[in-house]
Amino acid sequence: MYDYDLLVLGSGPSGQKAAIAAAKLGRRVGIVDRRDMIGGVCINTGTVPSKTLREAVLYLTGLSQRDLYGSSYRVKEEITVSDLAARTQHVITRQTDVIRNQLARNRVAMITGTGRFADAHSIWVDAGSGRESKVTFDKAIIAAGTRPARPDSVDFDDRTIVDSDGVINLQAVPRSMVVVGAGVIGMEYASMFAALGTKVTVVERRDRMLDFCDEEVVESLKYHLRDLSVAFRFGEEVAAVEKHQTAALCILKSGKKIVADTVMYSAGRQGQTDDLALEAAGLEADRRGRIAVEANYRTSVDNIYAVGDVIGFPALASTSMEQGRLAAQHACGEPIREMHGLQPIGIYTIPEISFVGQTEAQLTDASTPFEVGIARYRELARGQIVGDSYGMLKLLVSPDDGRLLGVHVFGTAATEIVHIGQAVIGCGGTIDYLVDAVFNYPTLAEAYKVAALDASNKIRNITRIDG
Repeated sequence: MYDYDLLVLGSGPSGQKAAIAAAKLGRRVGIVDRRDMIGGVCINTGTVPSKTLREAVLYLTGLSQRDLYGSSYRVKEEITVSDLAARTQHVITRQTDVIRNQLARNRVAMITGTGRFADAHSIWVDAGSGRESKVTFDKAIIAAGTRPARPDSVDFDDRTIVDSDGVINLQAVPRSMVVVGAGVIGMEYASMFAALGTKVTVVERRDRMLDFCDEEVVESLKYHLRDLSVAFRFGEEVAAVEKHQTAALCILKSGKKIVADTVMYSAGRQGQTDDLALEAAGLEADRRGRIAVEANYRTSVDNIYAVGDVIGFPALASTSMEQGRLAAQHACGEPIREMHGLQPIGIYTIPEISFVGQTEAQLTDASTPFEVGIARYRELARGQIVGDSYGMLKLLVSPDDGRLLGVHVFGTAATEIVHIGQAVIGCGGTIDYLVDAVFNYPTLAEAYKVAALDASNKIRNITRIDG
């Protein structure tokens, strides 16, 4: 009756996993996307390019080795955009091949072009030939993703004034840069360019940055960025940006003026739903282009689902993948378990931040007693070996039963080792497990045992005094 049992609009992380999950269940599956966007924003302009750029910066600047070899140590003296782009393009090409291979291996039909709804069971596909073809489906999953939000008052030119997509295509490493917005994306790029030697100024209208993170960790990041000559302007807003022949002039509402080679706006994301003709399928998006869904990711139209960044928070590649898989299983009539509420957050600044569970502020607001256990990388043999003297791991522990309530990591491999804490919390574990566990030596994971011992010693002292 239909061309496909399930049609997926978008080939980003959520779309890929949705398509493959349905194919594994024996359904006829098609996935629609432009030829130059296989893998979605994640692979082409977002997550993968930015994280690859970060690795290239860390390697070429020698920043992570300066504790060992001195503050003037560099692998390459003059780092060019082509040096950075070479690694980025290599990874994008490889990862695109991997995705194509996975889809082909699972017999997912790749439909090249852009799609727009004709009705609730069909779309028009424009492959760029001037003619549209009609494709029908029983069920559909919208995984169209997002793009950087661009304020109407700003004249973006993708050279002097850019967004987070355009920043990876700069023609040269800027000598100075203004980053507007101290969110995750803004701070990641601010730290990368600061490491390259760019004089960075961060402008943020709020009083602090990354306010969902542990305050001590954010203060540590701020200290390191200031050490790289990053200037912060909190409680400030950009009133206007003037383009001049050799630079841009950033004028703040307070009257301050900042001259910079490049201005990068990090003003949130906008759902890519404008061209989907949602109304033809009986759907609508909010002003940020997001689509409302119920618990199983089904929209207000029974046979159409939406997943990933296009449905809003948390808008992470990791959670989007799981949303895609769960939506496909529900669409195929398979029993599903809800996504686990315990999800790690990874922020790829230099140095890295990662956490899972609750923060000190959340526990305090809830009047939940907790004890803190801390391990510092400089006290670990592995920390000395890798040259990380500033990293730390913090455990938040219930003093009543020793349950692990939160894990906060700052420093080398933070986004990797946080998963140990995630597993312990998810299994309802206590710090006794970490105290009694034997970790490989020398490793950064050993920080868990050190921090667990620190917390258990503090709890023991309180018990001894308080009974």
